[in-house]
Amino acid sequence: MYAIIKTGGKQFRVEEGNVINVEKLSAQVEEQVEFDKVLAVSKEGKMEVGTPLVEGAKVIGKVLEQGKAKKIIIFKYKAKKDYRKKQGHRQPYTKILIEKIEA
Repeated sequence: MYAIIKTGGKQFRVEEGNVINVEKLSAQVEEQVEFDKVLAVSKEGKMEVGTPLVEGAKVIGKVLEQGKAKKIIIFKYKAKKDYRKKQGHRQPYTKILIEKIEA
C-alpha cells in the first residue's frame, strides 16, 4: 500500500516505514504530523486517484529530526569585467518517518 502526498510544493510517493526529507515543517522532534493533501492511494492493486484530493485519506508520520542539507555554492561572474560573487545556501528540511496511511 502506498500513497502520493503533496507537501512543501512537492509530491512524494510514500509507504509505511519510509523515511523522507520534506521542506521544513514547524513541528518538534518526536511530534506527530498529519498530511491531508493525499493525491492518490494504491491498496491491494487498486489505484484511487483524487480530483484533486482523495476524500478522507490522510498520512500520519513522526518527525525524526530537523536539519539542514549540504551547502550549495552559488558562484556568479562576468568575464573580463572584474565581477565575482560567491554565495552559499543550506536548505532546511524535516526528516519524517511514515507510520500509517489511512484511506
